[in-house]
Amino acid sequence: MDIEWIIRIISENWPMFLRGAGMTLLISLIGTIAGAIIGLIAGIIRTIPVPERGTKKIVLAIINAILSAYIEFFRGTPMIVQAMVIYYGSAMAFGIDMNVLVAALIVVSINTGAYMAEIVRGGIISVDKGQFEAAQAIGMNHIQTMLNVVLPQVIRNILPATGNQFVINIKDTSVLNVISVSELYFMTKSVAGNNFRYFESFFVACILYFVMTFAVTKILRHFEKKIEGPDSYKVVGEDISPAR
Repeated sequence: MDIEWIIRIISENWPMFLRGAGMTLLISLIGTIAGAIIGLIAGIIRTIPVPERGTKKIVLAIINAILSAYIEFFRGTPMIVQAMVIYYGSAMAFGIDMNVLVAALIVVSINTGAYMAEIVRGGIISVDKGQFEAAQAIGMNHIQTMLNVVLPQVIRNILPATGNQFVINIKDTSVLNVISVSELYFMTKSVAGNNFRYFESFFVACILYFVMTFAVTKILRHFEKKIEGPDSYKVVGEDISPAR
């Protein structure tokens, strides 16, 4: 490894690295947020109690079947293949000339949504059944129970998994270079093609990926601690002395 070449590559190509890293963070952030919303909706729907008979049972069965197929398909296929199918497939099958950034956001969002749906479903199932029964006992329906009792706990519990998915997306956006998205890997490949110093160029990219994932991990852990609150609580109240 030539240190002089690394310094030269950074000094000459830092705007390209910076644009690539910015695009990587943008796609990862928007894709994770959109995927979390998709997963939240899918997870809630999949945990709705199914009645024994009636039209509602048929409708829920159809919706659950569609959601199960979506989750299994996008969890069971690589993101690189999904990107090829969505970007090139939409153009060939439907004549849609999709912008590469839009295609990238769609791919990351629906891929993340499939994983988040199972995370949310697991979070809802982990809530004690007694809380559902208590909510029903005071007259809450399923939606009210979810909004006021279950989801606040679920969102707090799945925050580490959501942060982990964000970190994974930062790394997995590298596969989007197959549809010419100008993220960090694509930019690094262009830099390496210009100077033919592949090791040094991708070493710089490796450092940038590490810096991004490390920084995001630290920020999310700090945010999680803020939500959890202090380890011990001090009860502050008026000191009431007994009357003499």
